Amino acid sequence: MLIRRARTLLVMWHEQRLVLINYRTHISATAEPEAVRILHFFDDWARPSDLYSFMPEYSRTSLHAGIRQLQEKSFLVVKGTTDANLDADLERTWSAWLPAASFHFGTKDTPFLSAAQAARLLKRYVAESPQPRLAKSYPQSRGIELPPADAAGDQFISVLMARKTHREYSRESIPLGTISKLLYYTWGVTERIDAPPFGHLFHKTSPSGGARHPGEVYLLASRVRGLSQGLYHYDCVRHRLEVLRSVPASKKAVSYAAGQEFLKDAAAVFLMTAVFPRTMWKYRFPRAYRVVMLDAGHLCQTFCLVATWLGLAPFCTAALKESEIEKDLGIDGVRESPLYLAAVGVPAGKLPSSA
Repeated sequence: MLIRRARTLLVMWHEQRLVLINYRTHISATAEPEAVRILHFFDDWARPSDLYSFMPEYSRTSLHAGIRQLQEKSFLVVKGTTDANLDADLERTWSAWLPAASFHFGTKDTPFLSAAQAARLLKRYVAESPQPRLAKSYPQSRGIELPPADAAGDQFISVLMARKTHREYSRESIPLGTISKLLYYTWGVTERIDAPPFGHLFHKTSPSGGARHPGEVYLLASRVRGLSQGLYHYDCVRHRLEVLRSVPASKKAVSYAAGQEFLKDAAAVFLMTAVFPRTMWKYRFPRAYRVVMLDAGHLCQTFCLVATWLGLAPFCTAALKESEIEKDLGIDGVRESPLYLAAVGVPAGKLPSSA
């Protein structure tokens, strides 16, 4: 048996204890300094017995026990296993952005509280300390009054001011034509740009760092007239939907969004992912991870504005069950992973458009 140190490890000190963290498996454990020596020895593939001469002051029994514990915690991987292959794949794909972008994997599949638990926790926060101020000002500086920002009657301003987050829907269905507009004006390719030496790149309604556009979107259709319930991928080049699989959409909407029950009434849910190598290929430094996150934010704001323009009720959340979504979409979670979830429905008390 050949073993090696996992490539997805971080070492830190917490409350005067050494802590090992595997951000891929979400396993952490306190350890003694000898554990770091063992991990250092297994920088490359070696047999457990090869450790004897490196640490002769310890018995073979104790060294085997240490190796076994590190292996059980996923800090050591066995050559040829699925675990070792996943470890190597992540390191290979993300090499230019690690360890800084380990934040991405370390915050994946976070356990979420129920609404009642969250309410109790937030009440405790308020009791413990005052909230930070919601705006900043410089009272000692000289102020300059600005002219009124009056744009009454302007359609764009009307849409901008009408945008809000909705959590109540009428359970009415939405026409496929309306979903088509929402997809095209948020994620569709509106133009091609001649960009030597890269060839033709895409122009969309939202900006993207280096015009790399890592964002993809998948539609979970629940009540869309003209579509069966299920998962679809949006082909932004051909402006079409590609059928992936049939699923119980209302149930999946709640599950994907970490138990947010009101989403069972949404007509359509949009699963926003990022294909990281598109950005990694050009920007081979970890700061570019921020760019991918910013891109997702640009897309979601555009989505909310387009949905409002169409008379729909938009919602968005970063509370996700990433691994469940990845499994259902058939994506690997390393090269492509979910970042954001958005949804629409017909506003409560209103009739749907016939568009």
